[in-house]
Amino acid sequence: MVGTALEGRGGVAAVVDALRRHGLFERERVRYVVTHAGGSRLHKAQRALAGLWQVARLCLGVRPDVVHVHASSHASFLRKSLVLLVARRAGCKTIFHLHGGGFRRYALDESGSLMRRWIRHTLERSSLVIALSEGWAQFVRAFAPAARVAVVPNAVPLPPPAAPGSDIPGRILFLGRIEASKGVFELLAAGAALARSVPALRLVFAGEGDVAGLRRRASELGIAERIECPGWLDAAGRDAELAKASVFCLPSHGEGLPMAMLEAMAAGRAVVATRVGGIPETLRDGENGVLVPARDDRALASALAALIDDGALRTRLAGAARATIEQHYSTEVVCGQLSAIYRELAGTE
Repeated sequence: MVGTALEGRGGVAAVVDALRRHGLFERERVRYVVTHAGGSRLHKAQRALAGLWQVARLCLGVRPDVVHVHASSHASFLRKSLVLLVARRAGCKTIFHLHGGGFRRYALDESGSLMRRWIRHTLERSSLVIALSEGWAQFVRAFAPAARVAVVPNAVPLPPPAAPGSDIPGRILFLGRIEASKGVFELLAAGAALARSVPALRLVFAGEGDVAGLRRRASELGIAERIECPGWLDAAGRDAELAKASVFCLPSHGEGLPMAMLEAMAAGRAVVATRVGGIPETLRDGENGVLVPARDDRALASALAALIDDGALRTRLAGAARATIEQHYSTEVVCGQLSAIYRELAGTE
């Protein structure tokens, strides 16, 4: 398996670490190779080259049955496409595991004709492409018709149920990179609209990114005192914030299947998210969460107000959200799906 450093601060690292902690690596004899890590450009380039060299040595020496790469767009795709090329030349079965809500834009709009051909070639020559949702699987089938595609969602560990009454009324939590594409400025605008009617309103933006721009915009809207920016949180810090949150909000403009949302659902929190990417296949409006259009701060404010005002609704949606994770997205379920895929590709079923 090839991906980013597990101590990294992103969704892919969280997914792979959840699989590792559940025992997939031991059960399926997975060797994990890192081709990306944080740091300077030089450090990233060195890590990428070292990872590619390690993959080449393993493929030519041990010759694994399956080479499974986790990839998204831009540099991540380029690194992993070279890994897959090496693995194919060595005769290994290969899996391209697609992450990231920007891949459609990368493949269709941001790449020239030669790069689009290489993307399509990489997808179609892989033994299997794993998509996080049926919507993303449909895109891959349309873009690369010869690709073999399977849907395997992200896996999320199930924490103990939140203690009744642990949430703080009016406290809304966002987890993710603080940037415009994540909808943080729409959340600020929604918060400004709610501030007068919700005296206890608190917006918590946990993550790295344009914190200065966020604070500046909050001041312009007159709600600077209503926001908190604790920075990037480790697992313990994330769980502590989820326990305190009344509502989790992810108003992104585009997503694959966001780990932050799945973690909030697993923690038993009511979720408001946008109707983008694979989110609507997991979060069903009025059943286990609330969906709003992307880039619509008025609709976002209305949805948040409804949940803040109705404790019974929050409790019902939160319980249904956790049940969804238990049934379809737990590490046990997803590890079982991956094990079956590995054995089928290796011909050991």
